[in-house]
Amino acid sequence: MGKPASTLAKHADALLNWVDERLPVLEFWDAHLAKYYAPKNFNFWYYMGSLALLVLVIQIVTGIFLTMHYKPSAAEAFASVEYIMRDVPWGWLIRYMHSTGASFFFILVYLHMFRSLLYGSHRKPRELLWIFGMLIYLLLMAEAFFGYVLPWGQMSYWGAQVIINLFGAIPKIGEPLTEWIRGDYFISDATLNRFFALHVVAVPIALLGLVVLHIAALHQTGSNNPDGIEIKQNKDEQGVPRDGIPFHPYYTVKDIFGAAMFLLLFAFVIFFWPDAGGLFLEHDNFAPADPLVTPEHIKPVWYFTPFYAILKAVPDKLMGVILMGCSVVVLFFLPWLDRSPVKSIRYKGAWYKILVFAFAIAFIRLGMLGMAEGTPAQTWEMRVWTFVYFAFFVLLFFLSKGGKTKPVPDRVRH
Repeated sequence: MGKPASTLAKHADALLNWVDERLPVLEFWDAHLAKYYAPKNFNFWYYMGSLALLVLVIQIVTGIFLTMHYKPSAAEAFASVEYIMRDVPWGWLIRYMHSTGASFFFILVYLHMFRSLLYGSHRKPRELLWIFGMLIYLLLMAEAFFGYVLPWGQMSYWGAQVIINLFGAIPKIGEPLTEWIRGDYFISDATLNRFFALHVVAVPIALLGLVVLHIAALHQTGSNNPDGIEIKQNKDEQGVPRDGIPFHPYYTVKDIFGAAMFLLLFAFVIFFWPDAGGLFLEHDNFAPADPLVTPEHIKPVWYFTPFYAILKAVPDKLMGVILMGCSVVVLFFLPWLDRSPVKSIRYKGAWYKILVFAFAIAFIRLGMLGMAEGTPAQTWEMRVWTFVYFAFFVLLFFLSKGGKTKPVPDRVRH
């Protein structure tokens, strides 16, 4: 005879109370889920943050299994990846989940950042939240670059050669800096070993720390919404936002549905189109690294190509590196460049819609040109779109303060 359900429930409550006295589990649950009130008008764009967190978990778990069989040695790295793909049970699936996950991670992050442009999620009081997000983005780029080198294929080797040599353009310290990054006088076994250590240990630890800070900053200020209205400014007698609903169960159910739809798409790509026609996995990278054979066209992975196109648009190497760096750094200042009295694109004039549309087209087109051969005509087009890219930030600063806006309602729209 088993114990009555009521007795088991009492024991479970006693155990939970014992744990909660020593670790505030219930307090954490209430603060971040059950009693964390989010705006009730979230839409499709608000899936991206939770989906990015899901992909981060996928990347960590698949990465752990890959390191069990990968050998960070210039003589064995490529062969160990082939061993994972061909001989390790389900190794091909784990590897494709990891490589596809990297591209999906950047897709979600770019959409997450674009949503901020739409609804002003970077504006006061969320400036620090945006800065944490941008630091996460920088670490993701570093993590992706280090991971890109690890298969030790042709494009891994030569891509690393091109990217690392960019630091050589820095006056006086360029040459010793590139040697320090490589760990040798050329791309070698030492380079692969230090990139492996950074990819699997150092950067993920920093990345997880920033994700925790990003979420903590979000829950401190509260979530933004498509109307750009601060729901904390309109509370009832119990101190509950009138336009808010508990994150759990309403948005946990919503996010579970979004995750299910995302995983269907994710699985389709993994099983039927894992290389995405050379976008996710370049065809040159299926050949082992050969320092004596240069690929016909060296280019980074698609999520770096907008910035690579900005680099190629400038004839001078040093100025190209500076401009490429500025194209990322300027994003940190977005909360202070947008001086409009309203946050959401819904209540901004046509001027802002045109700016955002032009910026999005410029970013996408620069990404496409960054993967192209770089003919003279393409180089001139890169310069045009580079101008549009930076013009967005300049015009935003000068037009936003006096730009035409619509009245913002007192309550969020359903």
